[in-house]
Amino acid sequence: MPVKLDWDNQPAAPGTQRAELNWQGVPGFSAAVASALNGWQRLRFEVTEEATPGCDGVRYSYTPTLGVFTAVTSASGEVLVPETRLRNAMERAAAEGIDLAEELDRLTGRVWDEELEPFRYAGDGAPVRWLHAAG
Repeated sequence: MPVKLDWDNQPAAPGTQRAELNWQGVPGFSAAVASALNGWQRLRFEVTEEATPGCDGVRYSYTPTLGVFTAVTSASGEVLVPETRLRNAMERAAAEGIDLAEELDRLTGRVWDEELEPFRYAGDGAPVRWLHAAG
């Protein structure tokens, strides 16, 4: 199905535009979306696939300066780091004198979050969704 994005000014980077799209698809489709967006190179983006029964969630983040970051996410959206990657980080920190905190920040995508955070807020004229708790 063709997609039409409504582009608005991006106050975090004057002279640029922003768009947001909520979509539904089969599990794993977010990888195809992120792969297609990655070809644009000057684009900053996040593609998030929420966890569903039987499938972990996943988040793809991209910035022109950092490249792509991919992480499995929990049902609440937190980044999950596999045990083997944590053990490898601890071993590298001990063997190579790498700061463990910096290595853990890399594994959780902290620098991507820091770079993307100013772009996440709705800008002038961008749609804002108000969420209300019921019950």
